[in-house]
Amino acid sequence: MSSMIIAVVAFLIDALIGDPRSKFHPVVLIGNLISLLEKILRHDLDSPMKKIFKGGILVSVIVISSLIVGISIENFSRELPGLVAQIFIQATVLSFMISPRSLGDAAREIYFLLEREDIVRAREKVGWIVGRDTQNLNEAEISRATIETVAENTVDGVISPLFYFAIGGLPLAVAYRAINTMDSMLGYKNEKYFYFGRVAARLDDVANFIPARITGLLFIGAAIILKLDYKNAFKMMRRDAKKHPSPNGGWAEATVAGALNIRLGGVNYYFGEKHFRAYMGEPTEILEAAHILGTIRLMYTATILFLIIICAVY
Repeated sequence: MSSMIIAVVAFLIDALIGDPRSKFHPVVLIGNLISLLEKILRHDLDSPMKKIFKGGILVSVIVISSLIVGISIENFSRELPGLVAQIFIQATVLSFMISPRSLGDAAREIYFLLEREDIVRAREKVGWIVGRDTQNLNEAEISRATIETVAENTVDGVISPLFYFAIGGLPLAVAYRAINTMDSMLGYKNEKYFYFGRVAARLDDVANFIPARITGLLFIGAAIILKLDYKNAFKMMRRDAKKHPSPNGGWAEATVAGALNIRLGGVNYYFGEKHFRAYMGEPTEILEAAHILGTIRLMYTATILFLIIICAVY
């Protein structure tokens, strides 16, 4: 039961305080270690198989190190006098592993910029949370980019770390965050990382497989609570989730699109190069800034719903 109290307290810490920007943030430290190992291991002249092998070594070191750190923190907290101190230490660390507040705040800021018709600043801000080119996006495209990011990151920024905490405590939650950080840093399909980052990318796909599908169901539950179109959310999840280029991203995006009666996907530009992502959902409503707020509500409601479920189960 104390584990689930830790999860709830971690969510409350994140909701009230947010994610502190510090060079000592655990995710920043994980990123620094990844960068250091990349400098040691990755060489452009290596063969493809050697790059994959060395990338696998990096992944192994990071995952094992993360598990050791998680176990150490857990053991340290258990030595503290009093249950409150033990819960507080673990909840604080877990709060670093989840990011609903920062995700919601970033999306809400873009919404307010669009409402003030400050399209230039909105393009700039959305560029901070997406990988696509943003300099020519209009309001609908900025809204789509924001909604897709919030929906997809509900999986790896919220539900996945809570899922792994629920089944394996702090060590698994920290290890998951390390896996996701490796994917965000190395999991690119470009010349530099196509082979070296392959193990990191595949491991992230595996790690998010179950949580992504849970998130889709949670979004349907959230749609029921928020009186959105839950039937269409279920329909679009079943019809469109597998259209996403990621094996996991579509389960969140398609379900959100259905709940809000909008269409996601379409043309994106990356470094000036045009790419088309399959459509998800139907354009029953014209996509606009207000749908960003709907997505934020879905994200928070799905998170709270998941916390309630795991507290009930445990």
